Amino acid sequence: MIKTVGVYKTFHGSNGRGPLEVLKDVSLSMEQREVVCIIGPSGAGKSTYLRALNRLEKIDEGQIYIDNKLLFDCHNGHNRIKMTNDERSKALLEVGMVFQRFNLFPHKTALENVMLAPVNVRKLTVEEAQKRSEQILERVGLADKLNTFPAQLSGGQQQRVAIARALAMEPKIMLFDEPTSSLDPELVGEVLSVMKQLAKDGMTMLVVTHEMGFAKEAADRVVFMCDGVILETGTPEEMFSNPKNERTKQFLQKVL
Repeated sequence: MIKTVGVYKTFHGSNGRGPLEVLKDVSLSMEQREVVCIIGPSGAGKSTYLRALNRLEKIDEGQIYIDNKLLFDCHNGHNRIKMTNDERSKALLEVGMVFQRFNLFPHKTALENVMLAPVNVRKLTVEEAQKRSEQILERVGLADKLNTFPAQLSGGQQQRVAIARALAMEPKIMLFDEPTSSLDPELVGEVLSVMKQLAKDGMTMLVVTHEMGFAKEAADRVVFMCDGVILETGTPEEMFSNPKNERTKQFLQKVL
């Protein structure tokens, strides 16, 4: 469903700071219905990698395949794949993304936030979009909050609306970028339980997370990333019980 080969990304610093290489030769593949969690210290390049998959960051080198299609084959920042913007955007619609910040429209209700993209991008009728959005909000436990505005919702509820909004586009793959990191601790569980249910339902998920319990319970594979490099990959049991890499061991000793 997702494959990257030799992905590199450098940020060119301002204020006299030199270039910062954030992704170095990152190669990773994931299958349909697989749940992969990326863990690692802050500044490891985890979020940048996720954003590169969704064209929110341009890569300098490497290849990105989504759903078996080669969308990006970059050399010196130039993509050698000839494809119209419409074709590429259509392929990227298969990828839903949930961010740290909920980014909901404050002047729209939960239902309106979820309906927006199916109507404007997928070109559903308002009736179709409303029916689908109501079903999805019920799925994430918010059937009683359809007409509530974001400011009246808790952080956990807002993040569940954001998950519903991504699901309403019927993506084949869901990317989660530290979806619980801006939540109060007591609200984390309600978001993770929705994600665990998605995993059980067979959604293909790539999750950047600091929640080691979620990675242990829901992931098929765990990837440890540090300084822009994937240092180790394994099952949750392998990674948490018997990590091979010294840097992985140090990280897990600190966070567990």
